[in-house]
Amino acid sequence: MNSPHANNLVLTQLVAQIERAGFCFAPNHMMRSVLEAGNPQALSDWTMFAASWNDMPLDGYMADGGRYRRRRFATLSATDVLGSVRLEAHQPHYQSLDYNRLNGGVAREFEPISTEIVCGNTMMAILGFCQQLFTALQPTPAWHIELHQFRIEASGDQHGSPTPEGVHRDGVDFVLVMMVKRFNISSGTTTMCDLELRNLDSFTLTEPLDAAIVNDHRCMHGVTPVEQIDATQAAYRDVLVVTFRRKS
Repeated sequence: MNSPHANNLVLTQLVAQIERAGFCFAPNHMMRSVLEAGNPQALSDWTMFAASWNDMPLDGYMADGGRYRRRRFATLSATDVLGSVRLEAHQPHYQSLDYNRLNGGVAREFEPISTEIVCGNTMMAILGFCQQLFTALQPTPAWHIELHQFRIEASGDQHGSPTPEGVHRDGVDFVLVMMVKRFNISSGTTTMCDLELRNLDSFTLTEPLDAAIVNDHRCMHGVTPVEQIDATQAAYRDVLVVTFRRKS
């Protein structure tokens, strides 16, 4: 079991990296350490958590006509008190065209992430970590939180685009993108840019729990299309995206 002291050291390291660069890559061993600090059951339902990506509906709002993205969505809230995260009534997801030139400008209705998954040990551990980290970076009385489950599929005649809108901001304060599973794909490289689209870094989320953490006010991010490796098997990239925005 990882100690609270170790947890504080990792959080301090992540805060310093994000304050310096506006983003960081947190590899799976670091994420596991911080998620399980003081709570050996934090990831006890990981198998069920990861399996919840297997039956998601297609995203019917793709303005490029693509049928390569599946998703579910949930809305939560929190105060600055650790452990205050709560699930809110299901609602549409909205981004302005300023932040999503492809699919923005409309209220998009997605099926909800199941309450069992949202309130399970893994998701609550991830949300608790985000709440602690983002409040340390930007003390805020109350947060609006959104969860997005994405599966990007690839086939021989269609590459899958994790960010079909291109390099972008999300229009929030902070973003966490966590790898859940990659299967039979290549590429899917995360690119980080400043607000003038100058390249800052690139890395690939390959292992479960690998994460990119972004200050959305300072950096833009995108992911290169994924390609199927073996044409006889399904090919997909499963990620969880968590966004935190100060409540006005």
